[in-house]
Amino acid sequence: MDFAGKSVVITGGASGIGAALAARMIRLGAKVTIADLDAEVVHQKAGRLSCDGFACDVTREADVIALCDAVRDRFGSVDIFVSNAGFMGHQPDHVASAPDAVWERSFAVHVMAQVFAARAVLPEMLARGSGGFITVASAAGLLNQIGDAAYSASKQAAVSFAESLSITHGHQGISVSVVCPQYVATPLIGLTDEDAQTGESLLTADEVAGVIVDGAMAGDFLILPHPDVRSFAIRRAQDHDRWIAGMQKLRGKAVDILEAEGPGGLYRLV
Repeated sequence: MDFAGKSVVITGGASGIGAALAARMIRLGAKVTIADLDAEVVHQKAGRLSCDGFACDVTREADVIALCDAVRDRFGSVDIFVSNAGFMGHQPDHVASAPDAVWERSFAVHVMAQVFAARAVLPEMLARGSGGFITVASAAGLLNQIGDAAYSASKQAAVSFAESLSITHGHQGISVSVVCPQYVATPLIGLTDEDAQTGESLLTADEVAGVIVDGAMAGDFLILPHPDVRSFAIRRAQDHDRWIAGMQKLRGKAVDILEAEGPGGLYRLV
């Protein structure tokens, strides 16, 4: 992907990885529109970044359509769509104990939001023979997130949809990248850049954004800000039973951390 002069939409763009991506793409000459749930927050962030901002609930198809229409009115087209909005719920007990609302929102934010984006912009991209999608998924999309079955299942579905986009439309000029980081210091897990100084496994949002931009410009489908994820995924594929056994042992350590610190402390396991 080339970002210079391109119209780029970034959901979940008011903070974390989304805001860091917006800043980097703006420096590369992109015409960026960030979208997020809170209108006041997104417009304040857009003002600081000197880009456009739009209030959008990505779980509502009408909101995604309105976002894309507004960007077309402003810039003439949507050239690259970055699905970055994320959600983490709470699994209070056993693996299916999260309420339906958590499961439904996990799939709405991580999967259906991608579907809505593709419906809104893919026809115009196919008509002109060019366009790009970047999906910020998670290492959980290739592996698993201990203690959050809904998050893991929906992130794996997000990776699968990105694969389908590339398989089906890559030959028609559509570039697709899917990003699978492990632990990143973002508001989603309650960590800051200062926390990222405590260990190599926890990256800042800006560090991850740099890897994403470089990978997308190189035409990479799978972008791994934490390179170890590739070897973990290979081990999983080579001997799934052994991988499950290892994850069961890891879960024992994770339970104590989750109870004491919440999801933000799990980076210390890797």
